[in-house]
Formats: sequence, C-alpha cells, structure tokens
Amino acid sequence: MQRIIQYFHPLVWIILSGTVFVRTASFMAIPFLALYLHNELQASPLLIGVTLGVAPLFSTFGGFIGGYLTDRFGRKIVITATVFIWSLTFIGFALASSAIYFVVLNAVNGLCRSFFEPGTQALMIDFTEDAKKRRLFSVRYTAINIAAVIGPLLGVWVASLSSPSTPFMITGFMYALYGMFLLFILNRYEMKQRKLGANQRVLTIVNAVLHDRKLLLFIAGGILITLGYSQFDSTLPQFINMNVEDGVRLFSYVIVANSITVLTFQLPLTMLSEKISIYASLKIGVVIFAVGLFLFGVSLSPWMFIASMVVFSVGEIFSFPMMNAVIEEIAPEDQKGTYLGAAQFKNIGGFIGPILGGWLLTSYIDYMFGVISFIILCSIFIYNRAQRLT
Repeated sequence: MQRIIQYFHPLVWIILSGTVFVRTASFMAIPFLALYLHNELQASPLLIGVTLGVAPLFSTFGGFIGGYLTDRFGRKIVITATVFIWSLTFIGFALASSAIYFVVLNAVNGLCRSFFEPGTQALMIDFTEDAKKRRLFSVRYTAINIAAVIGPLLGVWVASLSSPSTPFMITGFMYALYGMFLLFILNRYEMKQRKLGANQRVLTIVNAVLHDRKLLLFIAGGILITLGYSQFDSTLPQFINMNVEDGVRLFSYVIVANSITVLTFQLPLTMLSEKISIYASLKIGVVIFAVGLFLFGVSLSPWMFIASMVVFSVGEIFSFPMMNAVIEEIAPEDQKGTYLGAAQFKNIGGFIGPILGGWLLTSYIDYMFGVISFIILCSIFIYNRAQRLT
C-alpha cells in the first residue's frame, strides 16, 4: 500500500482524489439535466437539444484558451478561479426559473470544464516523472469512471429525498468546498511550472500550434475515435431498443458492464500496456474498440450486446488515456496546458458522431456499426503518419 502511495507525488494523489470528488458532484446533476428541463420547466425538445449541445461546443473551443491561460499565468490561479465560477454556475442551475437561462449556464459549464481539465492535467504532469506519466493518465481515467458510477446513483437518491433542483445546489456547494480546499493545499507546494514569457501572446502560440502538423494529426485521429465513442450514448441505446425486447433495461445493463469492465481491468491493462510503446498501445486500443463496435451490429441477444460492450470497454481502456499521453509527449515544456487544451478539439467528433450515426440508423441500419468501425480504424493511418513526422 505504501509503495502505491509513494508512486505519485502527494499533490498528484490530492488532485486525483479531487477529480473523483468534483466529477461525482457533476455526475449527480448533469446526466439529469435534460429530464429536469423537460419535467420541471417544460422546455421544448429543441431548447433541450441546444442547452445540451452548447456545453461540448464551448468546451471544444474554450480548451485552447484555458490551456494557454494556465501556461501563461499559472495553474493555481486558473484552476481555483474556475472552480469557484463553476460552483456559482451549478447554484445558478438550481435557482434558474426559466429554461432559457440554462443555455447560458451550460455554456459556462462547458467553458469551466475546458479550463479545469487542461489545468489539472498539466499540474499533475508538472509533479510526475516522465516514466510514470502513462500510468498517471490511466489512473486519472479510472478516477473519472469511479465518479461516473457513484454520481448518478447519488443524484437519484438526493432528488428522491427532496426537490429535483437539490442535486444542482449540492453540486455547487461541493465545488465551492473543493475550491477552498485547493486554495489551502496549493499554497503549501511550490509550483514546478515553466510559464510562458510575457512576450508570448496568445496569437503567437495559436499560430505555432496550428503549424504543428504532428499535433493536428493527433487531433484528427482523436476526432475519429471520439466520433465512434459518441455512438455509446446516441445510436446504441436506440439500436438496442429497436432489436431487443425491453431494450431500455438491457441498455442499463450494458452501461453497468462498461463501468465494471473499466474499473476492473484499467490498472492491470495499463501495467501491461506500459511494456509497449504509447503508439502501439493506442493502435491496439483502436482495433479492439472498432471490433467491439462492429460486434454491436451483429449482436442478436442480450448476452451478445453485453459481451460486445466488454470488448468495446477494453479498447476504451487502451486508447482513451493514450490520446492525451501522446499529446503531452510532443508538447513543449512551457506549453503543456496549451497543447492539452488544443486536444479538446477532438470533441468535435462528439458533435459529428450522433448526427452521422442518426443518419445511418435511419437509412443504413444494417451497415451502421460497420461503417463507424471502419472510420475509427482510419485513425490508425493518421497516427502512423504522425509517428513518422520528426
């Protein structure tokens, strides 16, 4: 146990624990946002769609700005300020009396995430040896999945005991509590960050990043993988419901299978993947990921869907943490946050995926998962191209 604790710097463990704490808080509320808008505020489907869509949209384009600010002005100030703004955003969700306010609030929610994620990742990288960074990304991914299991269950339980807005209010207070904790704890450690110089303006950095062909290829590969993953909560539940009796219940079992697989196999598969290169681990994950998606398309029974999800989840374990690891590896020392922020552009795949999947579902359902699997496999050619660049 002591060896595990000593593997990472104490501040890294603190941030990882905080990731579980704030992600649990977020998962208490955000998954139920659409239901809250529909049931409590009688929002139209169009307004609900716009509300849900602005968060990933703002997160995609805000990540670059947030990453730059952490590199330019310091991780501490950006992270703590973001957490307190985030706290007020969730309290705003609880107090908002009209659905239209949720569009603005969820846009701020997306911006906060895009500032917080690159900042905390870069902070942990600052305190982690190069040989341990791959495992850091995997452990962080495990922390997020732990929160994804606990948070929604707590949200349902809290909402059943009080009003539907209570989970938003509790989430806001949890973020405020975490912000105060960070103010105290980050002042106890001397930051190891190499900041950008005052002469390195945002437009200069943008120009440099946009001319980094390797980064752009990694982002392109990430877009294709994210496009495939977006089918998990967009077309897959519809596909299951169309092909299996009591599909809603089966999809809940499929979600549980995903969570159990990730939590059970994340650490052992991470240790196994450390024996091969980052690129090899990423490409192995892409292949397994694509196979899992293809198997969904030929599944005929509940057990086949669950088995397909296990395969899908193993691919997720190999590929998703490595997408950030390869970005970190090529980033200059004083631009870690900027590069990790730019990597948020891969979320464009999360916008394109449901649209493409929905069209295939209605027009070419028999070929849907085969087409998506092929698109994911194309990312291997992109990563091979990036790997050959010096």
